[in-house]
Amino acid sequence: MTETPERRQLGGTPFTIAPLVFGGNVFGWTADQPTSFRLLDRFVDAGFNAIDTADVYSRWIPGHVGGESETVIGNWLAKGEGRRERILLATKVAMEMGPGEKGLSRDHMLRAVEASLRRLKTDRIDLYQSHIADEEVPIEETLRAYEELITSGKVLAIGASNYSPAQLVEALDASEAQGLPRYETLQPWYNLCDRAEYENGPEQVCRERGLGVISYFGLASGFLSGKYRSEADLAGRPRAYRVRNYLNDRGFRILAAIDAVGAEIGATPAQVALSWLMARPSITAPIASATTLDQLDEILGAARLGLGPEQMARLDKASAPADAASTIGDGPPPVISRK
Repeated sequence: MTETPERRQLGGTPFTIAPLVFGGNVFGWTADQPTSFRLLDRFVDAGFNAIDTADVYSRWIPGHVGGESETVIGNWLAKGEGRRERILLATKVAMEMGPGEKGLSRDHMLRAVEASLRRLKTDRIDLYQSHIADEEVPIEETLRAYEELITSGKVLAIGASNYSPAQLVEALDASEAQGLPRYETLQPWYNLCDRAEYENGPEQVCRERGLGVISYFGLASGFLSGKYRSEADLAGRPRAYRVRNYLNDRGFRILAAIDAVGAEIGATPAQVALSWLMARPSITAPIASATTLDQLDEILGAARLGLGPEQMARLDKASAPADAASTIGDGPPPVISRK
């Protein structure tokens, strides 16, 4: 990719980002460290700058303890040559990292940020995000902990992930009423197949309150790449249980619309699906992952497409969520419930 991608303002943070965020969940999991280094170098050399990870990545893998992704990113940053200055580094806190190590209490957050900084081999996190809401902890305690971290210079801006509209409004109102740092970004599950939960939920809050939105699962676990069009295509695939939810009339209708648009503009299905997200008014940048350089080059190519109004309308119509049962409930981590 030779063109320099545009930069977009990320909510009320001091940062601008290119319109695609590298999802770091693959680092140390499906991409080993040497491969991850090559991917990260290619990503920033192409003019992109935002990298998203979480302390919990990839604790779900047998033998992993969490922190694997942050460790790989930290080892890459330690190579120097201006790497740290070229990126916006985002990570997340709240998911369980061990017995008693979860949530958004002040004590856990202060321990967690130090552990993330050590793994990332940096002195600051540009965007520190609440991975899930914690209803056992008053939102004021969480925001005051963030205030401490911002005052110390260890965190520069904060965001939320997987928050309901009510949880998001509660947090934003508390920030405003008490003069505390506020969530400047939201990270929701959103793609052409999974529209209803975001569009009928937090989207309006984000637009009205000026939050940046960096959506995840932009390719619907790979379904929108066009690689999986039958049960046979899912054989041996680690995300088959998620992709199977899309193998229905609506899913095939969406793929048909993507295929038609892609044929018109010379783009792959993945590029069309990501370009649709980039063109949505409330989306700052979708998050997407890659495990090979060819995959990465493909998804970066989405930033140069620019879908026309008629193409957007066809994709909107094919993916209209009114008759769709969302699959979102099958994936994101649950809210930590109040006891």
